[in-house]
Amino acid sequence: MPVSFTQHHLAARIDRRLAAFLDVWRAPVSDPGVEAAYGLLADFILSGGKRIRPQLCYWGWRGAGGDDCDEIISAGAALELCHAGLLIHDDIMDGSQLRRGRATVHRNLAELHRGPGAEAFGQAGGILLGTLSLAWSDALLSSCGAEPPRLRAAHHLFDAMRTEVISGQYLDILGQLRSGASVDEALTMIRYKTAKYTVERPLQIGGALAGASLELLDSYSAFGLPLGEAFQLRDDMLGTFGTSSETGKSALDDLREGKHTVMYAHAVQHASPAQLAHLRRWHGDPELSEERAAELRQILADTGAPAKVESMIEERVDLAMAALTAAQIKPEAAQALTVLADQLAHRTK
Repeated sequence: MPVSFTQHHLAARIDRRLAAFLDVWRAPVSDPGVEAAYGLLADFILSGGKRIRPQLCYWGWRGAGGDDCDEIISAGAALELCHAGLLIHDDIMDGSQLRRGRATVHRNLAELHRGPGAEAFGQAGGILLGTLSLAWSDALLSSCGAEPPRLRAAHHLFDAMRTEVISGQYLDILGQLRSGASVDEALTMIRYKTAKYTVERPLQIGGALAGASLELLDSYSAFGLPLGEAFQLRDDMLGTFGTSSETGKSALDDLREGKHTVMYAHAVQHASPAQLAHLRRWHGDPELSEERAAELRQILADTGAPAKVESMIEERVDLAMAALTAAQIKPEAAQALTVLADQLAHRTK
C-alpha cells in the first residue's frame, strides 16, 4: 500500500475517532452560548491540521511490533486534542488572527459577542476552550484501551511531553522580553517547544503502548529530536518568507510578535551596525507594515540567515535518517517514517 494512501487513510480514521469522541462530550449545560462555544471548539479540532503527531504515534506503535487496531487510533487522537488546546492558547499569546486559513478560536468567540469587552471575552473564552481540549486529551488517552502497564508507561511520556512543551513555550515568551536570544538559546527553545513535542514524544508514546524496549525508545529519540528541530526551522522559514495562502497564517505574525528564531539570532550576530539598528527597531513592532517587513526579510537574506537555516535543516535530516537506519524497527514503519521525515523538513505550507 503506498505510504501516501496510508497517511490519508490514517488521518481519516483519526478524524472519525475525534468526531465520535466530541459527539459524546457535548456541552453539559443547556445554554445557547455554551453550546455555541463547544461547537466552535469541535469545528476547530475537526477542520484542517496535518495530523502529524497522531501519525507519528501510530508508526511508533507499528515500529515496535504493534498491530493495526482501534487502541492506537484513540491514542493518536488524544495527541491531536492536546495539540488543538495548545494551538488555541498559542494564538491568544501571539495575538494571531488566522489559523489554518480561518479565524482563530478566540477571534471567533469575540465575534459571537460584539460590543464592549468582546476582545477580552474572546481571549478568556479561548483560554477555557483550549484548557478543555487539553483535559479531553487526557481523558481519551486514559480510556484508549491499552494494557494498563503499557498505558502507564505511555502516560508518563505524555506527562513529560506536556511539561516540556509548556516550558518551551515559556522560553519563547521570555525571549521576546530579553534583548535577544543566541542561536544556541533559540535551539534550546525549539527543542522543548517543538522537537520533543512534535516528533520524539509521539513516537515514544506509540512505542510504549506497544511495549517497546528502552533501546527502541532511545532510537526514536535519536531520530525524533533532530527531525523535530528541522520541522521547526522550516516552520520559522515559512513564517517569515511564506504567504498566508500557503501557510494559513499571516506572514507578518512572527515579525510583529518579535519571535526570536534561530534565523533572527543568526542575523543579529552577522548584521552591520545599521542593519542591526533596523532589525531592533522594527522586529517585534505590532504595527509593522508590509513594506517594513520586506526590509527585515531583505536584511535576513543579506546576512545569510535563510541559507544558514537551510543547511541546519539538512544536517538534522541527515542525523535523523542515520538514526532511523540504525534502529531495530519494523520495515513498514521505517518506510513510512522516511517519507514523513522528508515531508516535515521540506514542506511548503
